[in-house]
Amino acid sequence: MIAHRLVPPFQGGPLWGWVGPLLVALFGGILRFVRLGEPRAVVFDETYYAKDAYSLLRHGVERAMLGDAKNPVADRRLMAGGLDIFKQCPAPDECAAFVAHPPLGKWMIAAGEWLFGMNPFGWRFAAALAGTLSILVLARVARRMTRSTLLGCLGGLLLALDGLHLVLSRAALLDVFLMFWVLCGFACLVADRDAARNALAARTAAAREAYGPPLGVRWWRLAGGACLGAACAVKWSGVFFLVAFAVLSLAWDMGARRAAGARAAYRGALAHDAPGGFGAFALLPALVLLASWAGWFAGPGGWGRGWERATSGGPGFFVFDSLRSWVSYQVQVLGFHTGLSDYHPSMSEPWQWPLLVRGVLFHYDTGRPAAECGGGAGKCVQGVLAVGTPALWFGAVLALVALVVRYGVTRDWRAGAVLLACAAGWLPWFYYALADDRTMYLFYLAPVVPFMVLAVVLVAGLVLGGAAAPPPRRAAGAAVVGAFALVVLVDFWWLQPVLAAETITQAQWWARMLMRSWMTSAPRS
Repeated sequence: MIAHRLVPPFQGGPLWGWVGPLLVALFGGILRFVRLGEPRAVVFDETYYAKDAYSLLRHGVERAMLGDAKNPVADRRLMAGGLDIFKQCPAPDECAAFVAHPPLGKWMIAAGEWLFGMNPFGWRFAAALAGTLSILVLARVARRMTRSTLLGCLGGLLLALDGLHLVLSRAALLDVFLMFWVLCGFACLVADRDAARNALAARTAAAREAYGPPLGVRWWRLAGGACLGAACAVKWSGVFFLVAFAVLSLAWDMGARRAAGARAAYRGALAHDAPGGFGAFALLPALVLLASWAGWFAGPGGWGRGWERATSGGPGFFVFDSLRSWVSYQVQVLGFHTGLSDYHPSMSEPWQWPLLVRGVLFHYDTGRPAAECGGGAGKCVQGVLAVGTPALWFGAVLALVALVVRYGVTRDWRAGAVLLACAAGWLPWFYYALADDRTMYLFYLAPVVPFMVLAVVLVAGLVLGGAAAPPPRRAAGAAVVGAFALVVLVDFWWLQPVLAAETITQAQWWARMLMRSWMTSAPRS
């Protein structure tokens, strides 16, 4: 009985626990990979990351490109099929480019460029793959948290139908990789929670000692720490999740030892679990982060690579010199982000994000008359608007409110975990908005989207009722949950042309703008 109390059994067999999520991921993958090369253009911040990724392939570091934002010479050459896009300098370090984000996400983009060439499909391939795999991971972690394959598949389906997730999975930006590694880290820690509780249940007598038994090497927790280190190696904002999930994992250890009967559960977790947690959430992520900078450490061509020698006036010990130069570089990056306050028509504030007050226009082309896309007067539009599926996001806001109430009443660990993850990915941006007036965009919330979906899944489980609920109660709950999923599907289908660069008339484009604030820079003529 203690095993069932510590780790409740799954509903249904393991076969469908994999088949169902894989089918949902396949559906999401079709949405993400079909017409992935459209639009045939360098959209939004692809102008930085696609080219930086190619520079990593060619030189191991990011190098300066031809042109600038007002005269994108390199972009035009790429779209014409040319690869001569780098500035030429007498010495490698003279062409070093200052970049604001760590390299791992760009290395992932570079893998697609290496496989499929320096073209829109190539530089978007890794994003589409990460987006598709995240659907599978979300379905599996939702299943583990709810013990229900049906609810797990619902979670994967809802993530597949989110507009912001779709757009970021079809563009060579970094945020989809940040989201992927954060979600993988969380999934590993949920699996570690089950594994630790299974180990305690198997050692009943030892679990009831004062501290409970040590649990040995916890491979799932190490995997989670590595994934969170990878998140930090994509964007520094991954550190918010790293700290939050480290605290969450220790809290789960304390709760597991107390549930197993340990008389001094909190001290037991500090004695047996915290030392390994330090390795998993501090040392291992630091190693992953440093490893992602291998190209910068390997040669002299990276930005600031010779800073220590220039400031000290002479040669020193190579490793320490390199690390000092690297730390100086990261301080410059922090200063860059702190002072980033340039106006952009698609910028928005973090308190506006959950309500989708403003989308982000990635691409907008009106180069053909409307007669060519089935319309009358006016022009055709091929555009990409990064915005969430409203029915899903508004439902998620209500679900998060419900989880606040549920956690306050029942201390449901699942509600607490989802709320903590959402807070870690959202609330820090309030500081930057209020104290720094920083330029920010809706897609900064991308790592939170899977946890918004998990909130909906947990509330859907409450609406469905437990397995012991009367059949009429279950039927009514299934009708409500099914109706919500259908509304999300229809809403996504309606928005899909403006998410995936389909060619439509301007009238059709504007008919899909739920809020006029979604479009702040595109003409309406």
